[in-house]
Amino acid sequence: MTTRPGDDIPEPAALVVPTHTGADTGLAELVHQERPSPNFDERTAPIDTLVIHYTEMDGPDLALTRMCDPEAGVSAHYLISEAGEVFRLVQEDKRAWHAGVSCWRGNTDVNNTSIGIELDHPGHRHGYREFSETQFLALVPLVARIVKEHGIPRANVVGHSDVAPQRKIDPGELFPWDRLAEYGLCLPRPAKLELGDPFDNDGAFYLALERFGYDIADGRKAVEAFQRRWRPERIDGEIDGQVRAILFQLLLDRDEGRTR
Repeated sequence: MTTRPGDDIPEPAALVVPTHTGADTGLAELVHQERPSPNFDERTAPIDTLVIHYTEMDGPDLALTRMCDPEAGVSAHYLISEAGEVFRLVQEDKRAWHAGVSCWRGNTDVNNTSIGIELDHPGHRHGYREFSETQFLALVPLVARIVKEHGIPRANVVGHSDVAPQRKIDPGELFPWDRLAEYGLCLPRPAKLELGDPFDNDGAFYLALERFGYDIADGRKAVEAFQRRWRPERIDGEIDGQVRAILFQLLLDRDEGRTR
């Protein structure tokens, strides 16, 4: 019988992640190659966040070379090629240098508390396109294992642009957050919205956006990052009624404990 890539991946409701007792347990079947990078240091805080990036380079070899170059000073814990091959560069108990200048929920050292996954992808500068199905089907079980191992809440499974809105736009508006949410691995876009104006003014909206997690030092960039994640069909940096309603519902869900 002919099989297709991903035929062995269960439907979202059936996804089961093995229990683990250590940092490497459960990884043997997920990691295809070890490519150790020297670009890491020691953590000083527990892991509570997972950050998804794209490489914006022409193929995985260039990205691996750069992330293993000590002079580059960048890395990630994992890289997944468009063909679905998973490379491990840095052990999870170490602090990989993937987020750069960043902030999430008031934490200005995101590297210290996060796992970074790079997706092999040309990015916006080299022909932005949808992420490959094979790559996504390799990402799902890896994310599932990481969030289970470290108890990462869905609200803290984020994109690079979420934690660095002034500098970054990856993984971008075509990343399938909705599909990842179907597996219970990140927050879904709110299905029901109370359209109206839950915030008195733009200042109140920005404060709410900051409370949700975003760095609002550059307000327009923060709104664009929010739209890129939560309203990707229109990214214009404008605070309109739909954007206000989405943020209000996300905060309401979190305050009522529905975002764990």
